[in-house]
Amino acid sequence: MHELSVAQLSLGLREKQFSSVELARTYLDRIRSLDGRYNSFVTVDEEGALAAAAAADTRLAAGETGPLLGIPLAHKDIFCTRGVRTSCGSRMLDNFIPPYDATVATRLRDAGTVMLGKTNMDEFAMGSSNESSFYGPVRNPWDPGRVPGGSSGGSAAAIAARLAPLATGTDTGGSIRQPAAFCGITGLKPTYGRVSRLGMVAFASSLDQAGPMARSAEDCALLLNAMAGFDPQDSTSSELPAEDYSAALQQPLTGLRIGLPREYFGAGLDAATGERIHVALALLEQQGATLVDISLPHTGLSIPTYYIVAPAEASTNLSRFDGVRYGYRCQQPRDLHDLYTRSREEGFGDEVKRRILVGTYALSAGYYDAYYKKAQQVRRLIRQDFLDAFGQVDVIAGPTTPGPAFGLGAKGSDPLAMYLEDVYTLAVNLAGLPGMSVPAGQVDGMPVGLQLIGQHFREARLLNVGHQLQQASDWHLQVPPVGARSAGDGPGEQPHSPAERAPTERAPSPAERAPTGDAP
Repeated sequence: MHELSVAQLSLGLREKQFSSVELARTYLDRIRSLDGRYNSFVTVDEEGALAAAAAADTRLAAGETGPLLGIPLAHKDIFCTRGVRTSCGSRMLDNFIPPYDATVATRLRDAGTVMLGKTNMDEFAMGSSNESSFYGPVRNPWDPGRVPGGSSGGSAAAIAARLAPLATGTDTGGSIRQPAAFCGITGLKPTYGRVSRLGMVAFASSLDQAGPMARSAEDCALLLNAMAGFDPQDSTSSELPAEDYSAALQQPLTGLRIGLPREYFGAGLDAATGERIHVALALLEQQGATLVDISLPHTGLSIPTYYIVAPAEASTNLSRFDGVRYGYRCQQPRDLHDLYTRSREEGFGDEVKRRILVGTYALSAGYYDAYYKKAQQVRRLIRQDFLDAFGQVDVIAGPTTPGPAFGLGAKGSDPLAMYLEDVYTLAVNLAGLPGMSVPAGQVDGMPVGLQLIGQHFREARLLNVGHQLQQASDWHLQVPPVGARSAGDGPGEQPHSPAERAPTERAPSPAERAPTGDAP
């Protein structure tokens, strides 16, 4: 069952080939037997999953239908889930049990999905490798000696290893698309405002966006149908009505104009990866698309711009975590100042502290105009580059990442080298555009991704192009070898033991515990 698409699973449930409980048990068994190798989950809610699956079976027996009814799903551990720990991969929130659900979690529960658990992630979504998690690094199922990408690496690894058919992710600068590329799956970052951010713990509020992750564009479309839409409780949510993202999947690509930014195919792109991207583009050409040479002249400024804007917003958002109202609190503080400083020093990891310091500096008196204000001005130029390009083309395409997944620990001592991994994805978030990564073959046995960028609120077009590519190729169907080892797969950093992180225990419900205070 774990090899079936979401559409196939849905048909099997409707035709009573298997029950939702049987399906959930299949995935729970796989998590139990395989995830010790990948560390993709930080919490597995077996009790809650089986209860939700039984409820789905009851709805199915009553004649109710729905494409996601009874389908297992994993949530990135940045979405608040009532009664189930939401840690954001951080010691700071290791003990946080939300008293409410994120809007995304609510909508997917109402659609009948069965939450298997919460996936590992870079701490507070800050990272490109999933190595900054308090619970240890996630390992790439294609080669456990390599990273899965970040920050949604746990979700990507879980799908690639067939531990879940669907997962949610968030993308602030490529955090859905880069892990999707590294793990050989499909991931979509919708237009900013397309999916509610309520209950999604904030990193950078003007950049963060939730999106679907799955094996195929078709499965992503089904998940996005349930996630998207206006949320009156979210001030960043767009009132533009959502659409049926599955409706246009079969539309032919005849006449489609695909722009190829010359800045995406120059120095810095791995040659073999570039070849795979051109092979994928040739398949789109064969289906009637036309390739057009374009320029995005301010692409080179996206990294410095992002790494001013994002840390500045992170500095503000994470100021709430002070050890007073919720989250980690240091032991035996001498006074209030010691409580604040030591709780944050002990509760946050190195990468989070680095970005808070950078952001605080950029917002400080005497530096705001020189750094933050200037970055926002450059951000406007980057956005305009895309708007000008979309006057010539319908979709923009290029590599998702400069190359395939790199080794665990390879870039940990060099933050700049790590940040350069996001060179093709950051600008999409700065401009608020939808972006998608689809598998484009392999380089030396490791997946690489083709990135598709669309106009604002044109997610359906991206899903259409991705689906048509997947109809003409089998890259999205390739499965990592179970139990594969790498020459570089040493003991490395180990996740916290099961006793330390209780991966299979359900957190107490709100009725079983004392109040935790306001949610983040």
